[in-house]
Amino acid sequence: MMETESCPSSATTAARKTPFSPNGMNNLKANSSQLSTSKPGAAKKLVIKNFEKPILPVDYLEKTWEKLREAVVAIQTSKPISTPLEQLYKAVENLCSHKNAAQLYSYLESLCEKHVKHNITQFTTGDMDSLTFLKLMDNCWQAHCRQMIMIRSIFLFLDRTYVLQNASILSIWDMGLEMFRNYIISNPQVQSKAIDGLLQLIERERGGEAVDRSLLKSLLRMLSDLQIYKEVFEGKFLQATEELYAAEGQRLMQEQEVPAYLAHVDKRLHEEWGRLMHYLDGSTKRPLIQCVEKQLISEHLCSILQKGLDQLLDENRINDLSLMYNLLSRVKEGLHELCTYFNQYIKKRGKVIVTNPEKDKTMVQELLDFKDQLDVVVTQCFQKNEKFVNSLKEAFEYFINQRPNKPAELIAKFVDSKLRAGNKEATEEELERLLDKIMVLFRFIHGKDVFEAFYKKDLAKRLLVGKSASVDAEKSMLSKLKQECGAGFTSKLEGMFKDMELSKELMLAFKQHLNNTMPNGKIDMSVNILTMGYWPTYQAMDVHLPQEMVEYQEVFKKFYLSKHSGRKLQWQPNLGHCLLKAYFSAGNKELQVSLFQTLVLLLFNDSDELSFEEIKHSTAIEESELKRTLQSLACGKARVIVKNPKGRDVNNGDRFIFNSEFKNQLFRIKINQIQMKETQEEQTTTQERVFQDRQYQIDAAIVRIMKTRKSLTHNLLLTELYDQLKFPVKPTDLKKRIESLIERDYLERDKDNTNQYHYVA
Repeated sequence: MMETESCPSSATTAARKTPFSPNGMNNLKANSSQLSTSKPGAAKKLVIKNFEKPILPVDYLEKTWEKLREAVVAIQTSKPISTPLEQLYKAVENLCSHKNAAQLYSYLESLCEKHVKHNITQFTTGDMDSLTFLKLMDNCWQAHCRQMIMIRSIFLFLDRTYVLQNASILSIWDMGLEMFRNYIISNPQVQSKAIDGLLQLIERERGGEAVDRSLLKSLLRMLSDLQIYKEVFEGKFLQATEELYAAEGQRLMQEQEVPAYLAHVDKRLHEEWGRLMHYLDGSTKRPLIQCVEKQLISEHLCSILQKGLDQLLDENRINDLSLMYNLLSRVKEGLHELCTYFNQYIKKRGKVIVTNPEKDKTMVQELLDFKDQLDVVVTQCFQKNEKFVNSLKEAFEYFINQRPNKPAELIAKFVDSKLRAGNKEATEEELERLLDKIMVLFRFIHGKDVFEAFYKKDLAKRLLVGKSASVDAEKSMLSKLKQECGAGFTSKLEGMFKDMELSKELMLAFKQHLNNTMPNGKIDMSVNILTMGYWPTYQAMDVHLPQEMVEYQEVFKKFYLSKHSGRKLQWQPNLGHCLLKAYFSAGNKELQVSLFQTLVLLLFNDSDELSFEEIKHSTAIEESELKRTLQSLACGKARVIVKNPKGRDVNNGDRFIFNSEFKNQLFRIKINQIQMKETQEEQTTTQERVFQDRQYQIDAAIVRIMKTRKSLTHNLLLTELYDQLKFPVKPTDLKKRIESLIERDYLERDKDNTNQYHYVA
């Protein structure tokens, strides 16, 4: 509260003129210091004598109060004060100095009380509208404050002496507040009309009308100054707020879509913050904002999430999701519920991608896109909240393993498609980023051994046929797998790369050997030596090779065994490929073909037309493999032989004729071998191999545990097995392996307790 003081400078001097002392020198003499100079050169003595207190005239109090009263009344009635303020201030000081302070305070209190009581009549008489009433109240309050400030400035000496010395007495300013509170605002009729008017004004503003905020601010500040804001206003205001937003929330949740509703809630919160900034008391902030949050958010939490979250995520509405997160974070359980619904959405949508066989071709790419989308949501909308990050991981791990083995197989094939030569979709940097994303999916799958089996099979094809897009990319992927699963997981894969490097070194030495032994040889032979334990198992095929090839094989065999005695070589013709020189009437060409295609084409050096049975007998290629080979040569884009009768499929009675009129713009032509759509048989074989490996791992784990423990119950054994095994397995499968080990005398059942197993040393 601002205070003004009118204090003449003469009031602070030790010697001053007073109304009752025409000559101030008397006092000055009484207070002067007297010096004793009885002897020349003697020390001077300073003697201080007491003041002689002046005596007031008999009627001084009454006359002085009359002047003061007139001044107070003039202030209260907004009229000029006849007596100078300096003189009034001195008069108050003199009265207080002569022990008239109590009487003076009493006179002033009565005079102010009379004036304030008189002011109540303007509010209780006449019929006026709410806004007029509030303005009248504000004017009355402002006038009262101005009057009390001026009155206090005159009676400042009284306020700073007598009042300060008596704790039970209110200061002049507080006395004025007390009177205004008791005689005006505490009047039931006045208070009711004032509070109702304030609430109506705020309600109109909430309804979109422009209102006088300065009036609201002034009157609410009045209630705070009078210390009745919380008692008479806040409770009713919060009740009105609750009723308004409870009805509004119910109505808008039914009428509006969730994005529009969230925008409205955000707008309402900003509006209420504006009211707090402009005219509401700071103490109202917490209960007001909590009230809005409760009625517009908490009460409709499940409805907001059920009705809107899936739509916002499906449409990738980043801004709306950010707003939803910010609003729900304001209420208890808001983020917990959002996280729960977010988790359910991921599982539901992800399960559709994974469990639908029709989506197998696009499954991995869809999963990568889905993960990218959700990562953006968690990062940008959910502020990288750790709960949402973990929930995302948990949901992915859940749904991706709802279909055992298949996601692992498809991820391996997806990697193969990206690492193959001829994949020009991405730069090396983009390919590296893609591999990182694939590794994220890889972490979620339980059947990592299934991934390893298919990855190893595809890697072998890429290495043997020279189809890797980049050696660096291959080794980068290998490094990522090693970091994720350990050296044991990648040891065989690393062995495959090592074999290829050793084979290159070996071939340099072999070619020097050939130059010495067969300087005029017509075949440029290259061989890859594969360590059987590292590479996939390939079915051995015996085919009829041309005599020249057989001779070269024998030369290589002798050369190799001379360096590595005791080893056994097994040729794999199904993995071979050749470069043939072909002569057509339109020009010479070079054909890049598989070994099986080579064997078929070489037959046409001796004959222009051959039947299917003749080709089969001459090459000894397995029938289904031969049909695919002939189909690639006679039914593909580069038809170097012609099938009769024409058609897409090869049958046993078909005949094949050398196409001497073959034309192609390219000199070197690659004729791809038609692959059986990763034959179901091939997939089954790979899966069976994985299953067989798992059985070995389960058996080894059981024996290892029982050898350490010597004796365990069935349940405890299963618990330890689940801790050790790195792939999903059913209890029934574990039980079968335990029974198998009992039959093979590795374990035995307890004679008294069939649920107890003992290790047989």
